[in-house]
Amino acid sequence: MGSRKQDSALARKAANADVVKARLNDCPSSPRKMRLVADIIRGENVDKALYILKYSKKEASNKLEKLLLSAMANWQAKNEGADIEEANLIVKEIYVDSARQLKRLRPAPQGRGYRIRKRSNHVTLILGNKEN
Repeated sequence: MGSRKQDSALARKAANADVVKARLNDCPSSPRKMRLVADIIRGENVDKALYILKYSKKEASNKLEKLLLSAMANWQAKNEGADIEEANLIVKEIYVDSARQLKRLRPAPQGRGYRIRKRSNHVTLILGNKEN
């Protein structure tokens, strides 16, 4: 007999059997720009999300397309022998968090300096089935 901790861990593993995660850390663009693109594909079918990202003009869409392909590859590795088209995968969750900022000084008139904040972000993408 297992303890409650082991039972809950097994239950969590069973619930996350068809959920796959991919992360993009320290992406050098502002979180606000990345969220604009992430909001478009949240809840979409994987094929439709790839289509949206491929034909979007935003620079962030290239990075998110690569991340989505990585998450699909992770799903393929986890579910060997299963067909990705029949799985009805959707972008279950996608969220963008801010990462560290590089702080720089730009020379300004009369001996002053204006601060430049070069922002970066972390993106987490979770794929899941339509049924769950």
